[in-house]
Amino acid sequence: MNRDQIRGASRHLKGRAQTALGGLTGDPGRQVRGAVNQVAGGAQYAYGRARDRAEDLTEDLAENGRHLAETARRRADHLIDEGRDRARDARRRGADYGRQAIRTADANRTNTLLGLAAVAFAAGWLVRRTR
Repeated sequence: MNRDQIRGASRHLKGRAQTALGGLTGDPGRQVRGAVNQVAGGAQYAYGRARDRAEDLTEDLAENGRHLAETARRRADHLIDEGRDRARDARRRGADYGRQAIRTADANRTNTLLGLAAVAFAAGWLVRRTR
């Protein structure tokens, strides 16, 4: 409960008392002032409730925003970790394939040399000016 709600409720009660007192004494001016205070107090109380509600909504939105940011940060961390794992795995597989290629080339030296010579000849034939 905030200040506007308290003041509005007290002004509303004051207006009710004024209206009742004006009715008992037969004073129409006091009754009107009482009615005005009742309406003004009710309006101030309603304003206080609306303000209180707006503050609650603001806090809820801020909390939701913090929660969303934390969730996004955790997801980003997870994606980064997953990317690192995949990069390590790709590096390991590439190194394994490279070692295997070197072992195969070393075991088949003649075929490797003939293959390299054929590739060099084809590259030279492709880059020459006249065919």
